Amino acid sequence: MSSSPLIPDATLFPPTGSTIAHPRPFAMRLVPSADGVSREVAHINNVEYVRWVDRAAELHADSLGHTREFLLASGRMWFVARHEVDYCAEVFPGDELHVFTWIRSVSRVTSWRDTTILRARDGVVVCRATTCWALVDLVTRKPARIPADMLLAFQPLEAGCTSRSSSIPNGL
Repeated sequence: MSSSPLIPDATLFPPTGSTIAHPRPFAMRLVPSADGVSREVAHINNVEYVRWVDRAAELHADSLGHTREFLLASGRMWFVARHEVDYCAEVFPGDELHVFTWIRSVSRVTSWRDTTILRARDGVVVCRATTCWALVDLVTRKPARIPADMLLAFQPLEAGCTSRSSSIPNGL
């Protein structure tokens, strides 16, 4: 399966009254293709939602100058420590989706990122996801302190790292 492209769109804003908490989330448009349809049920496979969440995080970081190439050159990389995904509605090929992502909170070595995906035609939330990302030193494979310039660039909503489930994976 190939993932449909997410296209950043600085002119896209969350609808009035939405549950999107950040005043300036990173916004993207997405139109899923038939390549993402499940073999069993004629809708977009749930695995594609996770791909979109990951790609949205990457594009947001890229837009702030913290590309994966930059991180690799510095010997660090973000690793997913935990995904919490709520699948709220089906998506079909050709549906226009609006994807919003932002950093909710950060700690010394982790950040919690929220992502909400809406169907454009009716504003229905099709997916909500929360991801705990850990910045890892690629040589030691241990958590690395998040640099101050990165913290400032991401504009987290809160200080401190908390999740909806209040669990921090593996003591991170």
